[in-house]
Amino acid sequence: MNKLKLITLLSIITVMVNAQNPLLGEFKTPHETAPFAAIENEHFLPAFREAIKTGEAEVKNIAENQAEPTFENTVEALDRAGKLLGRTAGIFFNLVSAETCDELQQLAQEISPLLTKYQNDITLNPVLFERVKSVYNQKDNLNLNPEQQTLLENTYLNFVRKGANLSNVDKEKFREISTELSKLSLKFGENVRKETNNFELHITGKSKLSGLPEGALEAAAAKAKSKNKDGWIFDITMPTYLPFMQYADNRELREKMYLAYMSKSFKGNEFDNRENIRKIVNLKLEMAKLLGYKNYAEYALEQRMAMNRQGVYKLLEDLYDASYTVALKEKEEIKAYAERSGFTSEIMPWDWTYFSEKLKEEKFDLNDEMLKPYFELKKVVDGVFGLATELFGITFKPNQEIPVYNEEVVPYEVYDADGSFMAVLYTDFHPRPGKQGGAWMNDFKGQWKENGTDSRPHITIVMNFTRPTETKPALLTFNEVGTFMHEFGHALHGMLANSTYSSLSGTNVYRDFVELPSQIIENWAVEKEFLDRFATHYETGEPISAELVEKIKASQNYLAGYLSVRQLSFGYLDMAWHTLDKQFAGDVKQFEEAAWKKTQIFPVIDEACMSTQFSHLFAGGYAAGYYSYKWAEVLDADAFRVFQENGLFNKEVASSFRKNILEKGGTEHPMVLYKRFRGQEPTVDALLERSGLK
Repeated sequence: MNKLKLITLLSIITVMVNAQNPLLGEFKTPHETAPFAAIENEHFLPAFREAIKTGEAEVKNIAENQAEPTFENTVEALDRAGKLLGRTAGIFFNLVSAETCDELQQLAQEISPLLTKYQNDITLNPVLFERVKSVYNQKDNLNLNPEQQTLLENTYLNFVRKGANLSNVDKEKFREISTELSKLSLKFGENVRKETNNFELHITGKSKLSGLPEGALEAAAAKAKSKNKDGWIFDITMPTYLPFMQYADNRELREKMYLAYMSKSFKGNEFDNRENIRKIVNLKLEMAKLLGYKNYAEYALEQRMAMNRQGVYKLLEDLYDASYTVALKEKEEIKAYAERSGFTSEIMPWDWTYFSEKLKEEKFDLNDEMLKPYFELKKVVDGVFGLATELFGITFKPNQEIPVYNEEVVPYEVYDADGSFMAVLYTDFHPRPGKQGGAWMNDFKGQWKENGTDSRPHITIVMNFTRPTETKPALLTFNEVGTFMHEFGHALHGMLANSTYSSLSGTNVYRDFVELPSQIIENWAVEKEFLDRFATHYETGEPISAELVEKIKASQNYLAGYLSVRQLSFGYLDMAWHTLDKQFAGDVKQFEEAAWKKTQIFPVIDEACMSTQFSHLFAGGYAAGYYSYKWAEVLDADAFRVFQENGLFNKEVASSFRKNILEKGGTEHPMVLYKRFRGQEPTVDALLERSGLK
């Protein structure tokens, strides 16, 4: 066979293979949603290779365009490029987080370097950068609207921050660093997931489980039964771990559970993350210095509302000064209560949740078990969706024709007040071995406008909530209700997106602004006017009483000092790792203890380590950004005052929040958007008052 015939044959085979790959064709599903039932793991790698090839061709056309560089043919065109790749990656990486397996994890290790190379080939392309720079240098004369100005600014800075101005030698170094970081981040997260799945506490004698509520015992018995074992099995996923620490009378077992939870990836085994941390922080430091920054935090904070480390530390210190003394008083109160109960040992971390829960019940006549009957998951979903309807006019319609990646996932169509289609929303509520811990929002497909069409988003919210049992529906703790509302706030940011460009749409905002929409929604959780709409007892139908709601509100600031200091400790730890200005070869545990020493109120536990499981920093996007949760608390407390002053369901205020915050995404600087809604810059006063710290 001659060479020409061989090439032709190979081309035909390639076309045939691509035609059979469901990821590469048109999605003939409702709203062109991902056709999960047709997708096999074997489809992903060839789909990525083909999507990358398509994206490269699109970018090449932009770089080699013989016409003079313009905003439209260069900057806007770049934002439009790579749609097939974005669609493929959206499906794949959401599955890696929510429905993974060893095969997908191995594929992720192979695919991530391909994506990193693709991105580097764009930002390190000198011809393409010259075109971008040419447009950027004309920015004052182009009559661009604010969104176009932001896209131009972001595009230029993205090239610069990804090495476009580096020498050829340093560009190759940047490629090596970014590729290795992509692999290490995946490995870090996978180690934490496997460590979580590998632990179980198997108990066969019920006498050891005194204090645990019936619901927790029933769930543990069901888990044991599913594994063909007698008795009860407890794991360290949050729906199991937290009630165990709150209610189990057996101190020895509480300690065992605590150490299992807090020693994830810190055991010296194959899932240990200490060396991964050293490599990650050193590579990030090397990358930052390569780009001309002193440390990684300086690099990351350049595109944050806080702007620099001084801004972050001022926030942390202001809140620390208001919180730490209060936290110490709270500890003394817990200690005194424990002693009154006959406890004579030193209060340790595995005692804290247990005794603080008992004191809370004594002080407020309130505990999770009293509240859970009023928070049946299905009713909570109705209530939270109803809040969005009341505030923003959007409605939710289940559509079982939309394919899902797991039978537990429920897909919805979301419609605006005028009946127009807004988004697809997937809800995924319960833990599984293939799902990471925690809770998050993401999108399978973002939102953008092109050629007169508003391409609407496909949003997912994923959680790890208490499962239903043989005798009870899924009943949420009050904290789980708050978590749902938090992630739903992120979902609103995605679903209501109204931008022209995908890179500026929805949650594509500064990291310390992205938590405002999520955290402000949590405020309604303690308002009776809201709870009355759905919080009824799952057996009797009795609505939650005013007395119980008052107890919830009264208990909101319980341990406010401790909880604030705990969050601050994570912020200090994050900043310590990312303000390093020299390569780190030390002991991870010792570094951690020194970094957050001023915030700690318990003795050091040698077997415990937060850093080795801190996926926000080392497997997520919060490096030098964990402070943003506290930053956003300042914003959300200040912003919620507008609702408090004008009415919780005030349509005008809600419309302003939708128009100026939720719809705008990252199209303008977040402080500009915030002031447009609020009328002024935020202060910490509202947060300190809400928390009882002022």
